[in-house]
Amino acid sequence: MAAKVTIADVARAAGVSASTASVVFSGKIKVSDETAARVRAAAAELGYRGPDPRAASLRTGRSGIVGVVMSSSLRTAFLDPIAIATMDGIATSVAPLGAGILLLRDDGRTPAATEVPLDAAVLFGTHSENPELVQNLIARDIPVVAVEGDPAWGVPVISLDNTEAQSQLAHHVAGLGHRNVAVVSLRWGPTTEPGFVSPASTPVIDVTRERLAGVREVFENPNVFSARGSSVDFGIEAANAILDQCQPTAILAQSDLLAAGVIRAATERGLSVPKDLSVTGFDGVAVDGLAPYQLTTMHQPAYEKGRAVGDAIARLLKGEKAPSVRFTCTLRPGNTTAPPAHSSVN
Repeated sequence: MAAKVTIADVARAAGVSASTASVVFSGKIKVSDETAARVRAAAAELGYRGPDPRAASLRTGRSGIVGVVMSSSLRTAFLDPIAIATMDGIATSVAPLGAGILLLRDDGRTPAATEVPLDAAVLFGTHSENPELVQNLIARDIPVVAVEGDPAWGVPVISLDNTEAQSQLAHHVAGLGHRNVAVVSLRWGPTTEPGFVSPASTPVIDVTRERLAGVREVFENPNVFSARGSSVDFGIEAANAILDQCQPTAILAQSDLLAAGVIRAATERGLSVPKDLSVTGFDGVAVDGLAPYQLTTMHQPAYEKGRAVGDAIARLLKGEKAPSVRFTCTLRPGNTTAPPAHSSVN
């Protein structure tokens, strides 16, 4: 078997030092274009494929891996435009650190997140089923950043003003004259079945709880249906259940995908949106097939949230403190809300 070509072999063939040849591949120090071209030509001729990342990991003590630990299935995550945009922001922001992201699933049983060599971990979504996860990661001296997590975990949390944003949207609906409203919520809890929930019930999942609190600041006891998750199909299912049981003049959905499902279910019943039923969403994403509707919604800066996660990781890896960051949503009025029929509101 032929001997493995090393960086020293490339340096010798290019007539440079091994350290110069090494920085050509690492890019950490600028060398002249002529020298870089000579080194790369020598590498190509010898069949050198670049430094062994395992050797670099041993030298630096870094794996080059930032683990993004998902609490939901990866298939579900990649159907959610907010999750995709946030992940894009994370990947973009950790790239200058010489790191890539590794997606891991936390279902409360799989130990991968606590065994994989990680430089840092991002907790994406609720992890209430596995409260020991954060403590285990911290015990391994792995920096942790949470997206929409629990401040009690003691790690930087990158979050939204969910309650204030949803309250603003509810005030918008109330200002149009609506009094009889219903809510299609995100999942109530990690193992909760879909269905109507009692006014005394409190969501387990932080985002669901915070957004519902915003609605309840304006409407005291709205009918609430907890959906299976955030998708158009689940929005259709929830809206049909609501419209079978009650006759709200407005439905506030906790995501744009759910809102699109509500609109589809309403129009299939012959209802006119917004004349017969006003509908709001949350997120501010593009939903295929929604035209001619422009959803009244709250826009959240998902990509910027992801970038903030990367900034926090960079600080933690430098041994610095990273503050929690809370982003503000923006009301985006559309053509899916209007005063209810027979309303005196102008």
